[in-house]
Amino acid sequence: MVSANREMVVYCFDALVAHYNGEQTPPPAFDEGQHPLFVTWKKAINGSEPRLRGCIGTLEARGLVNGLKDYALTSALRDRRFSPVQAKELPYLECTVSILTEYETALNYLDWEIGKHGLIIEFNDPDYNTRRSGTYLPEIAAHEGWSKIEAVDSLMRKAGYNGAITEALRMRLRITRYQSTIYTMHYSEYISYVKTKRGRHNQVNGVRPSY
Repeated sequence: MVSANREMVVYCFDALVAHYNGEQTPPPAFDEGQHPLFVTWKKAINGSEPRLRGCIGTLEARGLVNGLKDYALTSALRDRRFSPVQAKELPYLECTVSILTEYETALNYLDWEIGKHGLIIEFNDPDYNTRRSGTYLPEIAAHEGWSKIEAVDSLMRKAGYNGAITEALRMRLRITRYQSTIYTMHYSEYISYVKTKRGRHNQVNGVRPSY
């Protein structure tokens, strides 16, 4: 099984830096494969709790090289919940790569473990007779301190459902649970890695690392 690793996160930073510099992304230092994946960017200033800056991925298997590059840029620049990440924000960014594994159909909306499983929900919106779906990565519920019901209810809202959430509706949810491996790196670690491995700084002109 392929696990998220440092080289994958380095490649995501490489892709974003190359975008700002108008350059080609350096070749990756990991093997190609096909997996569902997500790329998450967070921003921390002055030691504060990192805040989400963008998170986009795919629940379907994709080639890792193109997938990580595409979602590194899409999550940083085209997550509709946020304004595009600017080059001057780079020194405050951390990047997390999630490789998703172990897809299983849950028996019901409580058949999963907080901190272990991510969730995919699918259901029919009774108010509009439309299909809705959404996902939370495995670390979300634990980070937010949610119970299973709170996580599921929040995910239904994320999926766009605004009606009353009843026990009967929860029981009609189609739940797929999954696991993931993750690797997180801060921009300052990326700069140190690039300097050590490549003997040079790989950063945006005019943007200085913040340690």
